[in-house]
Amino acid sequence: MAGGAREVLTLQLGHFAGFVGAHWWNQQDAELGRATDAKEPPGELCPDVLYRTGRTLHGQETYTPRLILMDLKGSLNSLKEEGGLYRDKQLDATIAWQGKLTTHKEELYPKNPYLQDLLSAEGVLSSDGVCRVKSIPNGKGPPPLTNATTPKPFIPMEGSIRVWSDFLKVHLHPRSICMIQKYNHDGDTGRLEAFGQGESVLKEPKYLEELEDRLHFYVEECDYLQGFQILCDLHDGFSGVGTKTAELLHDEYSGRGIITWGLLPGPYNLTEPQKNIYRLLNTAFGLVHLTAYSSLVCPLSLGGSLGLRPEPPVNFPYLHYDATLPFHCSAILATALDTVTVPYRLRSSPVSMVHLADMLSISGKKVVTAGATIPFPLVPGQSLPDTLMQLGGATPWTPLSACGDPSRTRCFAQSVVLRGIDRAHHTSQLTPGTPLPSPLHACTTGEEVLAKYLQQQQPRVMSSSHLLLTPCKVAPPYPHLFSNFSQQGVVLDGTHTGAAVEGIPVFGALCSSSSLHQTLGGLAKELTKLDLRRWTSFMDAGVEKDDVEELLQELHSLAQCYQDGDSLVD
Repeated sequence: MAGGAREVLTLQLGHFAGFVGAHWWNQQDAELGRATDAKEPPGELCPDVLYRTGRTLHGQETYTPRLILMDLKGSLNSLKEEGGLYRDKQLDATIAWQGKLTTHKEELYPKNPYLQDLLSAEGVLSSDGVCRVKSIPNGKGPPPLTNATTPKPFIPMEGSIRVWSDFLKVHLHPRSICMIQKYNHDGDTGRLEAFGQGESVLKEPKYLEELEDRLHFYVEECDYLQGFQILCDLHDGFSGVGTKTAELLHDEYSGRGIITWGLLPGPYNLTEPQKNIYRLLNTAFGLVHLTAYSSLVCPLSLGGSLGLRPEPPVNFPYLHYDATLPFHCSAILATALDTVTVPYRLRSSPVSMVHLADMLSISGKKVVTAGATIPFPLVPGQSLPDTLMQLGGATPWTPLSACGDPSRTRCFAQSVVLRGIDRAHHTSQLTPGTPLPSPLHACTTGEEVLAKYLQQQQPRVMSSSHLLLTPCKVAPPYPHLFSNFSQQGVVLDGTHTGAAVEGIPVFGALCSSSSLHQTLGGLAKELTKLDLRRWTSFMDAGVEKDDVEELLQELHSLAQCYQDGDSLVD
């Protein structure tokens, strides 16, 4: 890999993970567009960490995500399982057999018209449907794609987004998509609903060998593999798929980092008791078992609770979203993910996945929470010290792990990233002799400002912080969630109706928090109250009564790790 990048292999397991992943890869793709500009200096983030170079059958160089993706039958719509980048029409037409042929042609889904228009406007999809490849950041490959005129931004109609492939712009390698054909994405039957079903999938030689084959393909071409990041649905049977995947990685690739992001979609329907009980059981089993095999586990959700008691979705002061739409929720979670994963994707002085996990998982605390301020509210004319001072003493970020309000809890260790702040605003611009409003205004660098702010907020907490100039990309097909921000993500007075926002500053954090004591303990209490005799269908999927008893013990033990400090310590 160019520059000795520390490669990461991403695994997306489940349909909501596909939604989050589609936004994530679209954001990486938007950043690649900037990186291929010869006039631009190398970016702060190294794309080789997530991407791999390859070559089509025609010898054209490609740059595709280092990704393995698992989903269910019927979840791809118009996207082909082998992708469209390496397809060779001439080879398709070449058949050695000279005898009688019978052709069975499956009815094709039409490509989402929004995505087709967007790709055509960007010059990626030609009029005959042939895909073109973006240039590679190191200068290799075909010339950069250019347009004579800037196309009008296409904002997708939320109703047109049914599956994640409806808005995925990025081309995938033929070895990326792995379909679980024995379960259906849609319909009332044949669903992957329970943890035990998910575990059983990777006990079948067919699926296990397919996963192992793809893992070997990607891993063996890496020079400096630092680890794996798993995006895994927690609410359904993919929690079991994720568990067996993490176990395989743990056993086969000892010493590599394994960071698991446990994903849960928006609010749930109280009129569907079976789904809610299954969600509780799958989440609990998933968290406990994934923790056993991962370096770090972080639940990600815009919901207010992991348990059965409904809580309203989280609120963002500068962002307007519909919590019932996976398209919206996944965009926000992808934005947070794109920020908190910065440390192990840096071009200069990266923090490895293993070191990040070691720093946060003190004394067995391998479950962490996430939070983010999306967007970070930088006002024209203000400096970073001004904005941080205005945030006050409260926890500055919105919680994203469904573990309750973090403001009255203790943080044991944290990794913080602030990105998208122009260097001119890093420090105070007060006229010499002006009284300083706060100690932050005396700092001489932005890094010093951020470190001092975190020290003031949590005086005795182990903190790692990074300050980046690079904003988080939110250009279409990212949903239109910002109404009073400029294209560069700066807060404006009044409602902004001009060009779509393209990039925003984001303040994100991973935290080992005492809030997990109550959250994990609460899950155990709710499970204790369940009459498992009413949910034999879940048990019949491969879970024994002893497994539930062991789960409760593990939850209590895990909760105990976070007991010190349920309230804020002075």
